[in-house]
Parts: sequence; C-alpha cells; structure tokens
Amino acid sequence: MTRLLVKSIAASVAICVIGLASNPARAAEAELDCKLRFSLSGWSVIYKHAEGRGEVKCADGTSMRVAISSKGGGLTVGKSHIDNGTGTFSDVHRIDDVLGDYAQGEAHAGLVKSGTAQVLTKGTVSLALAGKGEGVDLGIDVGQFTLTRAGR
Repeated sequence: MTRLLVKSIAASVAICVIGLASNPARAAEAELDCKLRFSLSGWSVIYKHAEGRGEVKCADGTSMRVAISSKGGGLTVGKSHIDNGTGTFSDVHRIDDVLGDYAQGEAHAGLVKSGTAQVLTKGTVSLALAGKGEGVDLGIDVGQFTLTRAGR
C-alpha cells in the first residue's frame, strides 16, 4: 500500500514538473517599457468624474490611442483640467496589458494651478501619473481610473 502511494505521488510530481516546463511562466517574459501622454478634465461634488484622451507608446514601437475615464467619490469638490500629463507603466508584457480598471486613491488641493501625482494599480500592472493644469479643487476620494482603446 505504501509503495503504491509513493508511486502515485512521484507520478503526480513528474506530471506537474513536465507541465511547468512546457508552459513557461509569464514572469519570465521581458518587461516592456510603456509611457502615457494624456489630457484630462473633470468636476467633483462628493462624486468625482473626469474624462480625457491619451496615447500609450511602448519601447517595442507599438502605440495605441486611449480614452480615459475616472470616477469616484469622497469628500471632494472642484473643477479642473490637466494638459500634457505623463504616465509610466510597470510590469507590462504587451501593450494591451495597459487597458482596464485601475484602483485610485487621491488627496488633492489646488487653486488656479492644479496638479496630480499618484500611483494606480491593476493586478500586477502599475501606472504612475503626473500632471499640471488649472482649476479649483479640494478633497480626498477613492475610485476607479479606466483606460480603454479609443475609437478611430
């Protein structure tokens, strides 16, 4: 009985090792350097809403126009816009990895000159944003920052 159990465990381990060897882990793939240039405008009164457009360019020569939507809520009020914002992605393996919903948390304050600097996450992919603009805003909020492929 013991020999049968040992043989079964050995066979299971061998099958797992063969399976891992035939399917290389995604983490072994080279990381792709991708950047975002964007503009964004929005408003908030407890509920926060902003929309914008941008372009993602990666080191492998691929690029994609994106639509940006940011929605959330908290203790927030204001209206602002950001032009010529920048973003840097981490842990990207192909350009489509940048699309989707990122968790967002923000504390912001601005009068005439407004700005943002924050790091957003979506699974293993992170996005560090920075930008300057104009507006009046004050608050703390949490929400969702979404990148989708822009229509033509």
